[in-house]
Amino acid sequence: MMERLADKRLVIASHNPGKVREIEELLVPFGIRVVSASALGLPEPEETGNSFIANAQLKALAAASASRLPALADDSGLVVLALNGDPGIYSARWAGPDKDFALAMDKVQAGLSRLPGSVSREAYFVCALALAFPHGEVLVFEGRVDGELVWPPRGNLGFGYDPMFLPDGESETFGEMDPARKHAMSHRARAFAQLVERLGDDALA
Repeated sequence: MMERLADKRLVIASHNPGKVREIEELLVPFGIRVVSASALGLPEPEETGNSFIANAQLKALAAASASRLPALADDSGLVVLALNGDPGIYSARWAGPDKDFALAMDKVQAGLSRLPGSVSREAYFVCALALAFPHGEVLVFEGRVDGELVWPPRGNLGFGYDPMFLPDGESETFGEMDPARKHAMSHRARAFAQLVERLGDDALA
C-alpha cells in the first residue's frame, strides 16, 4: 500500500528556486508544507540518467532517503527539433555553473543560426516528475507542451528558457505570461495533473 502524505510534508528535491516556487504554487490547493532540498542542506546528486524520467527518479529517491520524508523531483528541459533534441536533458548544463540562462538561450539561437536554409524553430518543453517515498516506492509522470522559439527573448517572468518559448496557439511567451496562465498549461502542470489523478484527492487532502 502506497504511503499517503499524511503529515502533509514534502521535500522538493531541487536547488533551483524558480522550480521550487512553481511546484510549491501547484501544491497550494492541497495545504502541503514543502521544504526544498537546499534548505535541508541535501547535496545535489549527479544526474547520470539518460532521460528526464531517470534523472527525476534519481533525485527524488536520493532526497527521500536522506530526509526520511516523501520527496518530489522534477527533471525538465527544452527539446529543439532542429538541434536533434538538444539541449534536452542537458538544458541546465547549457546555462553553465552560474545557471546563466541568458547564455543558454544564446547557445540555442547560435545553434539554429548555424544551420543552412530555412530552419524549423519548433520546440517543446518536457517535465518528468518523480514522487519517492522513504521505503523506496517511486511514481513517475511526464508532461509536455509544444511551441516554437522566438528571438530575441521576450519577458522577464518565469525562469530558464521561458522568454524564448512561445506555446502553440498563444501570443505571449512563457516569459511574458502571467504565472497563473502558465501554470494552467505548462509541461510541469500537465505532469502534476497526472500525479494528482494517480494519487487521488484523498491522498493529498
